[in-house]
Amino acid sequence: MNGDVKFGILAIQGDYEAHAKMLDRLGVKWTYVRRPEDIDGITGIILPGGESTTHIKVMREEGVWDALEKFAAQGGAFFGTCAGAILLAREVHNPPQESLGLLDISILRNGYGRQLASDVHEGKTTISEQPIEMIFIRAPIIQKVGHGVEVLARDAAHPVLVQQGRILAATFHPELTTDPTVHRHFVDTIGQRREGAAAESHSHRAASPAR
Repeated sequence: MNGDVKFGILAIQGDYEAHAKMLDRLGVKWTYVRRPEDIDGITGIILPGGESTTHIKVMREEGVWDALEKFAAQGGAFFGTCAGAILLAREVHNPPQESLGLLDISILRNGYGRQLASDVHEGKTTISEQPIEMIFIRAPIIQKVGHGVEVLARDAAHPVLVQQGRILAATFHPELTTDPTVHRHFVDTIGQRREGAAAESHSHRAASPAR
């Protein structure tokens, strides 16, 4: 991946440091995002777990929410885990709350019950030949996906890893494992988008008549 690509990690709460370690393992540049100016120069951002309502409150207070909406409108890529998936969803229930609405899914907060501390599963995914470890912590449940959403992994019939173009979401915590598969997929997705854009630009220039 080109050296000018840099990732942002929302650093309000949740295991944002674990996400940073995963990106370090993959050898990519990253920065913590706590203020609107931290978004300048990044290509993709990770929204970690935690409490989605707290994320929203702090982002609103610090001006990050508006900056993320602008980043999305400019084509920025997003990867949300657990609460981050809630922030990306088009519809949020139990109870309803606002979201960025970038991913055409309907999601149920605390879908497995508030008392569930942790549950570790292993499951198949379309992005790896080997099963991946899935750590669920008070996880949301994806109830419905739109036609443009690709289900990359399921657990107990529920979609748990989904993607819609430049938007990736997991209801589990891949950053708490030793397996970088999901983070690598996000990084590769951005690389493929950039290569596609470069190829399209080159094709357009080649097709343009000489002046």
